[in-house]
Amino acid sequence: MPLDASRNSLVLPLLGLLVEQPAHAYDLAARLSARYGHLTVTRSSVTSLLKALESKGLVASGVPERVGNRPPRTVFELTDAGIADFRRKVEEGLRDSQVAAVDFTMAVAYAGILPAGHAMSILAARADRLDEELAALPADPQGVAEVHMLEVAYWRTIVATEIAWIRTLVSRIQTQDIDWPATEPRRTQA
Repeated sequence: MPLDASRNSLVLPLLGLLVEQPAHAYDLAARLSARYGHLTVTRSSVTSLLKALESKGLVASGVPERVGNRPPRTVFELTDAGIADFRRKVEEGLRDSQVAAVDFTMAVAYAGILPAGHAMSILAARADRLDEELAALPADPQGVAEVHMLEVAYWRTIVATEIAWIRTLVSRIQTQDIDWPATEPRRTQA
């Protein structure tokens, strides 16, 4: 785990699950594993992250509760500061992450935390930036056999596909083809 727990790749989806509903570490670890099979998730890493996030005032813990014969479990929920940090992380992921990056995928997963207009603006600006990056990529490197430059065609395709997907998403948000959330998530004061 990175020394700065907030840089851990599990933080964004962990906060996202807490936006959906308060939960204990075991539940969060199970939901993260089920939803994001590409992430390495253990209950101990989730517990460590929750403690680090709590020390920063981003999540608040309740009193441990026992259900049946199970050990007592502490339920965590986001604070106002946690929701603000989550929104900032989603904005940064949508705006600044590299093409085809897991950070972008995780930010897209929770883009609904942002007002629709704000999300569209960030995504449209990303597509514009990627248009410039695509235009700067060489179309056909001169003097090099195509077989030695297959990655150029591959990367052009990846960038162009992401641009097209983003523009379609922006259009779908704009036409309200996607039922964008209009309510604020529940939270606790810290």
